[in-house]
Amino acid sequence: MGVWWWKLLFGALVGILLSTQPCASQKVPRYTFMHNATTAAEISHYDYIVIGGGTAGCPLAATLSKNYNVLLLERGGSPYGNPNISNLAAFGAALSDTSPTSPSQRFISQDGVINSRARVLGGGSCLNAGFYTRASPQYVREAGWDGKMVNESYEWVEKIVAFEPEVKQWQSAVRDGLVEVGIVPNNGFTYDHIHGTKVGGTIFDQHGYRHTAADLLQYANPTRITVLLDATVHRILFRVKNGTRPKAHGVVFRDSLGRRHKAYLKEGPRNEIIVSAGALGSPQLLMLSGVGPAEHLRAHNIKITLDQPSVGQGMSDNPMNAIFIPSPVPVEVSLIEVVGITDFGSYIEAASGENFAGGGGSPRDFGMFSPRIGQLSTVPPKQRTPEAIAKATELMNNLEEAAFRGGFILEKIIGPISSGHLELRSRDPNENPSVTFNYFSDPRDLERCVKGLSTVEKIIESKAFSGFRYPNMPIPMLLNMTASAPVNLLPKHTNSSLSLEQFCRDTVMTIWHYHGGCQVGKVVDGDYKVLGVDSLRVVDGSTFKDSPGTNPQATVMMLGRYMGLEISSQRLRADQTR
Repeated sequence: MGVWWWKLLFGALVGILLSTQPCASQKVPRYTFMHNATTAAEISHYDYIVIGGGTAGCPLAATLSKNYNVLLLERGGSPYGNPNISNLAAFGAALSDTSPTSPSQRFISQDGVINSRARVLGGGSCLNAGFYTRASPQYVREAGWDGKMVNESYEWVEKIVAFEPEVKQWQSAVRDGLVEVGIVPNNGFTYDHIHGTKVGGTIFDQHGYRHTAADLLQYANPTRITVLLDATVHRILFRVKNGTRPKAHGVVFRDSLGRRHKAYLKEGPRNEIIVSAGALGSPQLLMLSGVGPAEHLRAHNIKITLDQPSVGQGMSDNPMNAIFIPSPVPVEVSLIEVVGITDFGSYIEAASGENFAGGGGSPRDFGMFSPRIGQLSTVPPKQRTPEAIAKATELMNNLEEAAFRGGFILEKIIGPISSGHLELRSRDPNENPSVTFNYFSDPRDLERCVKGLSTVEKIIESKAFSGFRYPNMPIPMLLNMTASAPVNLLPKHTNSSLSLEQFCRDTVMTIWHYHGGCQVGKVVDGDYKVLGVDSLRVVDGSTFKDSPGTNPQATVMMLGRYMGLEISSQRLRADQTR
């Protein structure tokens, strides 16, 4: 294979770049209730304290504020005014920013896969590829949610953040290829989770402007909510009287200057602290507050509030594997728009990029499969070192224009079945915990990956997709181009005998849908109340056993709204029966 093809591969790894510009007249919410934590009082009191202004925390706090005084604490800054968040053209720029103030905090799992967690108001909805799709009816039933209220909550979210994408030629070819190979029926555009092939929603509007969970704060009662940015919660405070169950009654947080603040719940039996800090942050904060495996907490000299061995367990990340397809013709720029929902446990999705000739800056640096954001599939996970990333970036900077023409078709495992755990590294809430996902430790996940990639191969070879592939490039060549390019100068595979099983293991990446750590039935009950303590709930993706839908953000936002309504309703009923 010629050098040009290797260059083509590396270009494509960062070439899913977005050129659409946002509407110049886009209205940015201006929240009078949003302040930097440096302005906060040393001590304050509220009906509800929500920890984490992310995908669940924003809709949750907005809903509760209709009737109650709410404090929303977010460890990051505002997404507004940051073009790397707002502009479709800049997708990946925030993910590649590894500075201490970045809206994205990089972490590397013990498996060696590079990942990211949000550190910004709006959470992951400020960083992701924008795909919007609901959970399946079966998922809703198994979660024990009220179907009518779920639908109303989704609609509440969708009025502000969800849109129908404009599906162009390359995405249309993938869609038609999915149908051609049997992922049927073609369900057209829908937010609903339906087996077959569909076009999903997007949180990018027609002007390429991102709408996030932070926008849902437009629903808030501005006189009853306070949002504090750059407010890092160090621990939850508990009160124990005469051997009674621990009761959460306050939090300790620090502002960006390191100054210490305390916020307490007002006196009252139904006031609560709600943790919405995400699948890494929520179990981490519970442990820092003394709720977790006793032996592990003792090792970090943390006073034990409740021995709860399930905190941090059940951590899962949906493994993603992709095949790069160079195109003989220009393709549109797209993120995830089309999805094939199979019956064998895999979702098929796609993203594409195009040649950017003569443009200023370096848009090639920031693609959905860019080494700069950690999506380095060309070496196995444990070899994705800073040196390997630097080498990939160096090669990328000397690419020909044609290298940015093509796209990826990916498969993501449903579930997954494999899971791991999370542990503290230190008592510093700013330091990432140690997390292990154990990708493909269950052979059924590996089997699903192989079936998913086999389906991707069929799509590439379909008549519908034929206009976007070179006829002289067989599937084994595409696999080796994706998996064995010499980033580390020592290719693991040099022939066309690379098995799909090995391809799955060597090229596994994240699609940022990790979950678990505070699962329902183990750490929280069906109302998301933390088992064994009072006045404390967890409402976010850490409670999930499986990632909902093909992409979880719609359901996480829905859950914030849903639980805000449910908590308010529970409280009203209790007040009426006093």
